[in-house]
Amino acid sequence: MNTLLHATAALALIAAAAPLAAAPAPDPAAMRSTITTLVGFGTRHTLSTTTDPVRGIGAARRWVNGRFDAIGRACGGCLAVETVGDTFTGPRAPAGVRVEDVFAVQKGTSDPERVVIVQGHIDSRISDSANATGDAPGANDDASGVSVVLEAARLLSKEKFAATIVYAVLTGEEQGLWGGQLLARTAKARGWKVAGVLNNDIVGNTHGIGGEHVDDTVRVFSEGLSAAADLDAAKAVRAIGGEDDSPSRALAKAVSRVAAAHPGSLKVFAVRRSDRFGRGGDQLPFMEAGYPAVRITEATENYDRQHQDVRVENGRKYGDVIDGVDFPYLARVAAINVATLRELATAPAAPATATIAGAVSDDTTVDWAASPGASGYRIRWRRADGFAWTDARDVPAATTSLVLPHVNIDDHFFAVAALSASGAESIATFAGPVPRPPPGSAR
Repeated sequence: MNTLLHATAALALIAAAAPLAAAPAPDPAAMRSTITTLVGFGTRHTLSTTTDPVRGIGAARRWVNGRFDAIGRACGGCLAVETVGDTFTGPRAPAGVRVEDVFAVQKGTSDPERVVIVQGHIDSRISDSANATGDAPGANDDASGVSVVLEAARLLSKEKFAATIVYAVLTGEEQGLWGGQLLARTAKARGWKVAGVLNNDIVGNTHGIGGEHVDDTVRVFSEGLSAAADLDAAKAVRAIGGEDDSPSRALAKAVSRVAAAHPGSLKVFAVRRSDRFGRGGDQLPFMEAGYPAVRITEATENYDRQHQDVRVENGRKYGDVIDGVDFPYLARVAAINVATLRELATAPAAPATATIAGAVSDDTTVDWAASPGASGYRIRWRRADGFAWTDARDVPAATTSLVLPHVNIDDHFFAVAALSASGAESIATFAGPVPRPPPGSAR
């Protein structure tokens, strides 16, 4: 039974609202201009020149800073543009290198400490990961992701949101996910309450190496068991069957939900893995820090266009050049990012906790912590053999407990999301058992 029950007529109107349909449309031409400019810097290798005015990583980062400044001026100073940096050393930079992230902060109006992040990495490479001087256009990996970030900033800076949005362009991904580490550390040091991280990496190609052409789907990768969970926490998750409902997995489900409600959207292939097999991206440091994060990537990859010297061998073309980017498709990827950011930045914070009770009963009781500013809550559930939430019930803001008659606790999973007055929905907080008090404590 897949029914959506509503507690009041007012909440029915909340649920029926469709704020995402009004999301501004990304401009493929603007995104082409961004990638053309980034390719024009010759190389953006992390160890390339930082002083040349027209070539290398330094010139590229300064250009991004200038674009953020221009967007900020257009919205009356709504963006605070920053650069943070640190020195990193590793196998791909044995002598050490200064890594810098450039980002713009659009401060929230009522809940500014809650932050949603959209990011991509600006650095590029070719066949030899140590080659910092040869041309490395990096059109799709990852100028495409940077173009998503800048387009999201251009569009969303025209609006105001309860939560803060951070538009981030990272460096050092190809050397060791260093830009992701740097921004995750920055978030922790500043006390950001990170509600979600959308990492866009390799998002503009539609022609796979095997000849496939896929222009209607995008992949969203997320971890199951949280990388930040200690042994006791991991055991608790396994005990309740919550491996498919980590905060990052909940974020992936939110992206899928938003995309499905957005007219003309790409289909979301929600991959139940933190990244492609044996590979990684800048979402991983955020997962390791305990923040909800996903990787967004095109549906089919062409490995001849990744980490390759630009060349032709036996009639086969190699290299990450701009001809490999499908701009209408890239704009649709950006649209999913924009719609998801609007949703999460508008919605209240997800409930901090949610619990269930109902052992040896035919009914399940769901309790949750109140979210400041919530106009209501959506209790979601599904059969325990499924992935997607199938059933839901909305309740008013004053309610923090609900009995679901004839919904057996053994056969279902449950979660609770917070709703804004316009119907924007937070990520869902998975509901587990009431924590047991430690031995010897007062009861």
